[in-house]
Amino acid sequence: MDDPARGRLLISSGGLFDPNFRHTVVLLGEHDAKGSVGVVLTRPLEVTVHEAVPALAELVEPDALLYQGGPVEQDQPVLLAEVDDPEVLDLRVFGAVGFLTGAVPATVRTRLCRVRVFAGYAGWGPGQLEREMAEDAWIVAEPTVDDIFTDEPDALWHRILERKGPPWSTMARIPFDPSTN
Repeated sequence: MDDPARGRLLISSGGLFDPNFRHTVVLLGEHDAKGSVGVVLTRPLEVTVHEAVPALAELVEPDALLYQGGPVEQDQPVLLAEVDDPEVLDLRVFGAVGFLTGAVPATVRTRLCRVRVFAGYAGWGPGQLEREMAEDAWIVAEPTVDDIFTDEPDALWHRILERKGPPWSTMARIPFDPSTN
């Protein structure tokens, strides 16, 4: 379970200071020899989906925030959904959670339980994530559906580290800016 794979969470370690990933949780949508791709679950933006991507507004709650999915292609919306039938997903990640690509047909819209919209995604080239794992930059965890669609994204990094128990629960107390400690 310590290896990255589709459907697993990457939790940034306390020593990862890259501002794109500091105190983040990433859901991996794909991981293979060609590289890895996922979305950051912990970066809500101060703009609603309705304001930023009106064409997708009817897929989410009226006040749903847009999330920064990662530093890659931030001008492209990425849809992560929980559905009542995983067969309608374009890329199933785990359980009934996965990605929808392109236009979402009416027949799929009726199958949506929850949707989160991201601006961009996180991506790693071949071998890049493995190198970062060897440097202890990431911790791997199994997700729950509630992790993915949490109403408290700012607390997700801390909550998952606490759930993993020692020694990770100690890391959960590291402040975002260690100089404030």
